Amino acid sequence: MAGTALRYAVFAAIAVMANLGVQRLSLKQFDGAYGYVLALMLGTGVGLVLKYLLDKKWIFSDKLQDARSEARKFSLYTLTGVATTLLFWCSETIFLVVWQTDRMREVGAVLGLTLGYTLKYRLDRAYVFPRERSVRYQKDDNG
Repeated sequence: MAGTALRYAVFAAIAVMANLGVQRLSLKQFDGAYGYVLALMLGTGVGLVLKYLLDKKWIFSDKLQDARSEARKFSLYTLTGVATTLLFWCSETIFLVVWQTDRMREVGAVLGLTLGYTLKYRLDRAYVFPRERSVRYQKDDNG
């Protein structure tokens, strides 16, 4: 379990860096509220896809399935991220509004993402990649 927790933390850090890197690039290209919202969305999208791929293989040891199953699983993964993404966005935005600096905006982002990823791991383990659950249901179905 300690190895899994360390891998998860490293992957979360990688996703955070990718997210914030995309945000920085976007904010250099676009100004104002529109640029900020666009940066949030683009960074979140990149972080989401990257983290899904890393979690699927290295955290949950989930095998590749047919396209329909993968789409369903990615949809569930995205859905479990809705509340955690709102937590991250709110944290980042509050820090930006209060301190009005990019450095503090990123501190708020890191705090929000850290809390969000902690919650998301539990949700993903329970609903997206539920190993014990599928074994239990198979036993129940067989009598």
